[in-house]
Amino acid sequence: MSTTHPQVIAFTYTLKNSNGEVLDKSEPNQPMPFLEGRQQIIPALEAELVKMQEGDKKEIMLAAKDSYGDFRQDMIMEVPKEELAHLKLDMGAHLQLQMESQQRVVKVVKISDTHVTLDGNHPLAGVDLIFDVEIMLIREATADEVIHGHAHGLHGQAHHH
Repeated sequence: MSTTHPQVIAFTYTLKNSNGEVLDKSEPNQPMPFLEGRQQIIPALEAELVKMQEGDKKEIMLAAKDSYGDFRQDMIMEVPKEELAHLKLDMGAHLQLQMESQQRVVKVVKISDTHVTLDGNHPLAGVDLIFDVEIMLIREATADEVIHGHAHGLHGQAHHH
């Protein structure tokens, strides 16, 4: 059944890695709504969710390359310490840096006397993911949602503050 209106799909999920460790899950009784076709969730995950019906449950496995990408060595940077002198640096800390006109979140992975090593990979880069999902709601997007480009809560009633 094809429809000219995009849909809002709300789903609950548990995200695990290939070892079965739980990495993330939706809040109890708070399904996550998204507007179809707006790149709000991993495209490979959305491609599976849009084929499902309300009430369907499914385990969706995504290879790293189809989710947050492979781990890239070129995302590791060494930066002279003085360039980051204004920041409080701790191992494992996440920093927001302005790089090539976009904000990047990088993780401090090493601190030496002169340099700081930063990792710009997504924390889940290189990780194969398993999503246990259940579709809680499928409805047509409201005109407002289509204009704003995102779901306004489960029933399209949320207001911007």
